[in-house]
Amino acid sequence: MTVRTYDWATLSHDALSGLDLSGAVAVLPLGATEQHGAHLPLSTDTDLAEGLFDAALERLTAEVTVLRLPAIAIGASAEHADRAGTLSVPAETLAQTLRSIGAGVAAAGVRRLVLLNAHGGNLAAMDIAALDLRQAHGMFVVKLHYPRLQIGPVDLPAAELAQGIHGGAVETAMMLHLHPGRVDRAAFPAVDAPAPGITASPGRVAPNGEAPWAWLAGDLDASGIAGDPRLADAALGERLVTGYGAAIADVLTEIASMDWPTDG
Repeated sequence: MTVRTYDWATLSHDALSGLDLSGAVAVLPLGATEQHGAHLPLSTDTDLAEGLFDAALERLTAEVTVLRLPAIAIGASAEHADRAGTLSVPAETLAQTLRSIGAGVAAAGVRRLVLLNAHGGNLAAMDIAALDLRQAHGMFVVKLHYPRLQIGPVDLPAAELAQGIHGGAVETAMMLHLHPGRVDRAAFPAVDAPAPGITASPGRVAPNGEAPWAWLAGDLDASGIAGDPRLADAALGERLVTGYGAAIADVLTEIASMDWPTDG
């Protein structure tokens, strides 16, 4: 089996045109530049999208050709726009950007596109753009938001897994594994402080629940985070990155092996 990985931006026109792109999968990492509390950098979501993609590439074993597109580092972050450092574009602008990038991918002869996302605020734009690309270019567009992947048991409290959706243990642990120098442990919540943005028993109506509601960062907690970074360590981060990386590799393999859409 052969895994062929190409960095789209470093290829020449002739080199890209000379590749056998039948069955190739283009992957577009989607992140954000936004506040993640005092302990994580503005680049967190982009760091995670790219880090999980790297982990997936290391675990690919099937015959697949992967084209790595330049990551989008500024997403739709209206929920964090009132926090200094956040850079955001409207969801409509992001959707149009995804349409335009997808059109270029299609023009090069690639029919399979994965939107590998690490920021929840990008989801609406992804949904719109993916369907438009299917209709306009006959593309097969997969919307891969990594928190939706099932990776087996995670050694964290149920409340943290359900409600720690921004700057909590999961994101902090993975950053401690991928980029430990970018995490400020001294800025974690005080030892005896309650976990930011976590209630004892959320009902169906919750920010990330069965009936989610539109929220701004300050609605969850004054700190701008939701979750408990004190539960994170690098060992947990390594297990999470490994688990998500393997799951993403499975997705890429499955996409490459599908008969639909018909290439050509």
